[in-house]
Amino acid sequence: MNAYRVLIADDHPMARMAIRSLLDPDPSFEVIGEAENGEEAYLLCGQLQPDLVLMDINMPKWSGLEATREVKKAYPHIKVVILSVSDDVADLITAIQFGAQGYLLKNLEPDDWINYLHALLGEDSELTREMATRLMYSFRQEEHVDELVPDVLTPREREIVMYVGAGKTNREISEALIIAENTVKNHLKNILEKLQLSNRVQLAAYAVRHHLIMKK
Repeated sequence: MNAYRVLIADDHPMARMAIRSLLDPDPSFEVIGEAENGEEAYLLCGQLQPDLVLMDINMPKWSGLEATREVKKAYPHIKVVILSVSDDVADLITAIQFGAQGYLLKNLEPDDWINYLHALLGEDSELTREMATRLMYSFRQEEHVDELVPDVLTPREREIVMYVGAGKTNREISEALIIAENTVKNHLKNILEKLQLSNRVQLAAYAVRHHLIMKK
């Protein structure tokens, strides 16, 4: 299998160096370029066509969120993961709305970074458990929450949405429900189509908004 082509976008040279040093030992990743602002990241996406952009949220010219929006408009096949030191759920939701497939906290352990990216690129789990918990907590605090769940979802589909909202991977869901992993993937595809959502991160946000939460 070919390595995933990665573009790093961060306005701090030391941060770019740190990210590169984290990815370089893993043969699954090939860093093909670096950008120091959002506009440059967008331009390099057109030139280099990476598989993945690791996009710092705060950069000059265009912010990481603005750059993400433009990249996803022009190159929807490119996956974007927002990098931030903040676990502010508002940033996460904005990133999702602008088309990001993931959101990584810079203070996570290196192994967590690598595992997260492998899961994301493998279309398994695009949301860390920490962020799933953060989403759940935040939406419980909001006054205006839509508690109505569309009837289009079957009981099994609702069950799977609950697992996604808890940050479970496809494998973990298949083991919990005693069904094949491919069956989980097919259910997820149907769920996203029914709810008109683009990715797993949006589905996790949907789960917490509609109180489809796993019982502890």
